[in-house]
Amino acid sequence: MGFISLMKKYNTTFWASNTIELFERWAWYGFYLAFALYLVNSKDTGALGLTQAQKGVIMGTGSMLLYFLPVITGAIADKVGYKKILFLSFTLYVSGFYMIKSFDTFGWMFFAFVWTCVGGAFFKPIISAMVARTTTDETSSIGFGIFYMMINIGGFIGPFIAGILMQKTWDYVFYMSIMAIGVNYIITLFFFREPVIKEGDSSLLDNILQAFVNIFTTLKNWKYVMFLIIMILFWTAFNQLYYSFPVFIDQWVDTSVVYNGIHSFWPWLAESIGTSEGTITAVTMSSMDSFYIIIFQLMVSAFVMRFRPLAAMMGGILVLAGGLGLMFSNQSGWLILLGVLIFALGEMASSPKFTEYVGRIAPPDKKALYMGTSFLPIAAGHQLAGWLSGGVYEKIADKIYLLQQEVTSRGISLPEISEEVTKNDYVEMASEKLGLQGTELTNFLWNNYHPANIWMIYAGVAVGAVVFLWLYDRFVIGKN
Repeated sequence: MGFISLMKKYNTTFWASNTIELFERWAWYGFYLAFALYLVNSKDTGALGLTQAQKGVIMGTGSMLLYFLPVITGAIADKVGYKKILFLSFTLYVSGFYMIKSFDTFGWMFFAFVWTCVGGAFFKPIISAMVARTTTDETSSIGFGIFYMMINIGGFIGPFIAGILMQKTWDYVFYMSIMAIGVNYIITLFFFREPVIKEGDSSLLDNILQAFVNIFTTLKNWKYVMFLIIMILFWTAFNQLYYSFPVFIDQWVDTSVVYNGIHSFWPWLAESIGTSEGTITAVTMSSMDSFYIIIFQLMVSAFVMRFRPLAAMMGGILVLAGGLGLMFSNQSGWLILLGVLIFALGEMASSPKFTEYVGRIAPPDKKALYMGTSFLPIAAGHQLAGWLSGGVYEKIADKIYLLQQEVTSRGISLPEISEEVTKNDYVEMASEKLGLQGTELTNFLWNNYHPANIWMIYAGVAVGAVVFLWLYDRFVIGKN
């Protein structure tokens, strides 16, 4: 009865805001977990056939702006009104998804993704602000728990469906995202109520300038700045779930063992989510991160609450590093799913504690300022993750690049990948010249070029964050 009476204390706008968040995450992650594959896969599959380096530039720069611009967009929303900014955000999203579906060159795709991320930057500060505004001291803990649950439900449903739709045509993935945002137009129009915001004398420009003044004020705390710089490493490693993991699975891992395992006890599910070749797509495999969070977050949160936030973060990031090691070091579908579970457990322990720690160390009169600047390492982490998943990943683990190395080392002459020669065409010609087909070619490259070595870099970045956090805790924070 206590729980039911607590639920009744949340108003319509609270539930509307959380439902909007669910569909926005559905739309965003539905395309975002598939986006790396869409950028780099062969053109004859409907993808763009770009290089890993080009993918890294597009995803890293756009995603960096997505997390940096809320400093400005939040100030704009406070002045213009949340409802108007939500409609602007949805319009940028829908047009952005359509442009991503339509454009096929590096330059135009870069523009389309940045455009879409600007839409996301307008959206990002609003719903969390609404959850804060529509809850009290009594209801905020459960309220933000519901909010986090909605994020992960949307983050699971979107990619899970995208993994099925992309087998038919890439266009369906983007239409799905457009439709999910379309639902949000309706919810916002009929159920979202504008919060009461005290009118000030300041102009919109003054609000934006004040946001930057606030950042510089906060960053005068050198200890806090040092902590943020260390956390860039964490977010760089974490973001490989989106930037590199789907590509690694698609290029190197035979997921038929996972398909067959599911098919042995639930044939309908395997046939529904699997491919016609009897495999599980990389996007569906990646979506399991959110699935694990939905199941285990409350248990993990209950476990780590007994530790100091910084200690919980260090432990969580170390676990996440172990997950990355498994995710990128082998070709076993089941071991990789175990790696995703370990990664998710580390994420559940560390990511919420990051926010909690920032809230704890902030002076009482500057908590909002500190929470605003906590997005900065996430933004920088995306930019650095884009670089690592681009040129660095390409030279160590990209199947096409390694195949080109092998062809060149043998003195074999083949036409370059171009508008006329797709990546799949090149693989077919190289296979014929090398006398290696399909799995044989994959295993040859795996055993001779060791693409699994990429795990040492990704896990190493995460372990580096743990080492620096320990030093920070020991020598900078000390007994305070």
